Amino acid sequence: QVQLVESGGGLVQAGGSLRVSCAASGRTFSNYAMAWFRQAPGKEREFVVCISRSGTNTYYTNSVKGRFTISRDNAKNTVYLQMTSLKPEDTAVYYCAATESTYGTARANYAYWGQGTQVTVSS
Repeated sequence: QVQLVESGGGLVQAGGSLRVSCAASGRTFSNYAMAWFRQAPGKEREFVVCISRSGTNTYYTNSVKGRFTISRDNAKNTVYLQMTSLKPEDTAVYYCAATESTYGTARANYAYWGQGTQVTVSS
């Protein structure tokens, strides 16, 4: 199985930018499609974006389109989430997730999860 560790979260002002990373270990990283989810206090964990094994295909939830960019470096076993034009409503714990099946938006599709990294956007 694969182990995932997120990093890069923090406090940023509205309109600012932040990049979070997810380092994978344990198995061949390129065998896994990856995704980012987030969970705000008192809310369900929600899908943000996913990326195919090769990085060729991505899919974003509407609320982050044009502001967030997912990428991966299979040589470094890392997936990134570049966040720009951040809004207070982006405040959440951000989780990366991995699946050996086809990438998608459903939480149940992902068998492996990191511990999360907190992103706080102040107004």
